[in-house]
Amino acid sequence: MDCLTPDDIYAAAKQLSSTIINTPTLPAPALSKLLGCQLYLKHEQLQHTSSFKARGAYLAILALSDAERAQGVITMSAGNHAQAVAYHAQKLNIHATIVMPKQTPFAKVERTRAFGAEIVLEGRNLNECEKTVAQLQRQHGYSLIHPYDDAHVIRGQGTVGLEILDSVPDLDCLVVPIGGGGLIGGISLIAKSIKPDIEVIGVEAELYASMYQTLNGQSLAVGGETIAEGIAVKMPGALTVPLAKAYVDNILLVTEQQLEWAVGTLAERERVIAEGAGAAGIAALYGYQQRFSGKKVGVVICGGNIDMRLLGTILNRNMMSDGRLVRLRIDISDEPGMLASISSAIGDSGGNIVEIYHQRMFYDVPAKLAKIDAIVDTRGQAHVEEIIAALVAKHFSVSIIDENSSRERAYTPVGEAL
Repeated sequence: MDCLTPDDIYAAAKQLSSTIINTPTLPAPALSKLLGCQLYLKHEQLQHTSSFKARGAYLAILALSDAERAQGVITMSAGNHAQAVAYHAQKLNIHATIVMPKQTPFAKVERTRAFGAEIVLEGRNLNECEKTVAQLQRQHGYSLIHPYDDAHVIRGQGTVGLEILDSVPDLDCLVVPIGGGGLIGGISLIAKSIKPDIEVIGVEAELYASMYQTLNGQSLAVGGETIAEGIAVKMPGALTVPLAKAYVDNILLVTEQQLEWAVGTLAERERVIAEGAGAAGIAALYGYQQRFSGKKVGVVICGGNIDMRLLGTILNRNMMSDGRLVRLRIDISDEPGMLASISSAIGDSGGNIVEIYHQRMFYDVPAKLAKIDAIVDTRGQAHVEEIIAALVAKHFSVSIIDENSSRERAYTPVGEAL
């Protein structure tokens, strides 16, 4: 299959009709209001193995001969493609070996192992896993099910776009995360054939802008820790780059902070659990709001396999960034009744103390003084100021500890020096 056509994707949809879930494309009213556009979400986190990857992986395995299936399959993946290959291999009674980066979240590793696959942890990203994959192929004769640089995989992923436009045919633009480019390659091909004037926009993590750099003739310079490990790809595919050149209108880069905001806001506003890569489209809408203002936008939530501890951390960090969770450092004299006075000031103001730390044993605190660190649940920044005013009125010196920058903002009772 040298050159993919829209007919290949229509054929893929027929092959997949009884195997995958036609996931819903639904309006997102809360986020639409927040971001200033008419937003529709394609909920691929509801797909088998919680990711769109179940589509292409099945078609690639299906294309193997009986002899190749008997020998077994292998792939490298940060988790979603791994689970998809393992899931279908188990159903078809095929041995699967999955090479995963060492820092892949535990949840993705264990879910892949639960489908009966053999797991090999090697390297720090997908591309570093390739040497191990090649070595195991030589040793065992496994067939490679590539995560993105495979025509069958690409046409399978393209069925996502077919379903979106079947549900919402009058979209102005589609926003699609990019890792190796299989998803956006298939979606952009079919979308442009159905609606030539639709705008197809890719999204990459700023740290892994390999497709952006390739299309703009830049040297590849990627790397670093990202919460979007599912799209942390050092080099796009040989098959996917021409598709992106032909059919993708633009690629936007998003920061780690924007990705965190997107994961947290999807959970809070739409009750949608997405991993970092799955939320990349929402991160782009947040980072480039003017670009999408007033438009009818479809965004692919491409995966929901996020580690629950990471999700909890992101939710807390988002709450701290907008003042709904705040760390207050309060100077007190070390005498009875101080803690009760602080608690009453916060409680009477409607704040909820989540955690409290009483520090008196460190040398930077005078022997007759102490510091209280209180993590307080609030209604927002205005409420924080109200709580601080109540504490200052009781003659406490208070500082807000910025968890992201390690800076303090001090509030001191009138007449007292900072």
